[in-house]
Amino acid sequence: MWVGVAFLSALMLGLYDVAKKRSLTGNAVVAVLWFNTLISTLIFLPVVVDSEFSLGVLDNTALNYAPTTAFSHLLVAVKAVITLSSWICGYYAMKHLPLSIVGPVNATRPVVVLVGAVLLFGERLNVWQWSGVLLTIASLYLLSLSSRKDNVRFSSRHAVAMFVAMLLGAVSGLFDKYIISEHSLDPMFVQSWFSIYQLAIMTLLLLVIWYPRRAIDKFHWSWAIPLISIFVSMADFCYYHAIDMDGSMIAIISMIRRFSVVVSFICAALIFGEKNLKSKALDMLLILIGMILLAIGSTI
Repeated sequence: MWVGVAFLSALMLGLYDVAKKRSLTGNAVVAVLWFNTLISTLIFLPVVVDSEFSLGVLDNTALNYAPTTAFSHLLVAVKAVITLSSWICGYYAMKHLPLSIVGPVNATRPVVVLVGAVLLFGERLNVWQWSGVLLTIASLYLLSLSSRKDNVRFSSRHAVAMFVAMLLGAVSGLFDKYIISEHSLDPMFVQSWFSIYQLAIMTLLLLVIWYPRRAIDKFHWSWAIPLISIFVSMADFCYYHAIDMDGSMIAIISMIRRFSVVVSFICAALIFGEKNLKSKALDMLLILIGMILLAIGSTI
């Protein structure tokens, strides 16, 4: 069951990347991210109000949670800082680099998560899962070689931001497993208050970093901006509940979520007209095969 939920999260993540790329084209990164966090907070605000004030409207649903401790809020606030740092770096990279490059690099995140999950949580993979992981890693390496035709220098500041975003995203994934599994935090509590704390941090950054430079770093509204919040909220909802299901493995969930690179790859060709995609098609097929092996290994 958790495997299917993880794949649904991957689909939403792919559409999330597409919405980000569309919104960031010629637009102010900090302002776009602020609107993203604002809309996400508004989506989950009814959940917070109902749960914190025990209104009972959402009782006995997946959207309700029980009020918790100040320490739990501190853990979620730390998660917000880690994830938001990843997002800021990732948004800057997404604005300046081709989607067909950013997606594959983000897809290497499960390698870091896998090492952390094995070392920290004692997770073990079977033969099918290891086959899927190794094939996916190999295909991502080949994809990175194909991306050189786009003349992207990995020493540039935008490429560095892309790798920093990937590493921080992996740390965030491991931290999710820690706070949900080890501290038994309700996934809906984490997702709801995570959005609120992110909005508070982004409001401060908006006023300090972007507002004084608004005449230079211009912002224009795009209807793709609310789609960012909608898709990422749906992706995270599936993700947190997959983690919370019995028998779930963070290493496999994280790898499955990288299926989003296939969605963004297709949209890079159909929507953004990016070049040099033919040489990357075989690599994407190998990624798909790797995902199938992961799914088989997770259900036997």
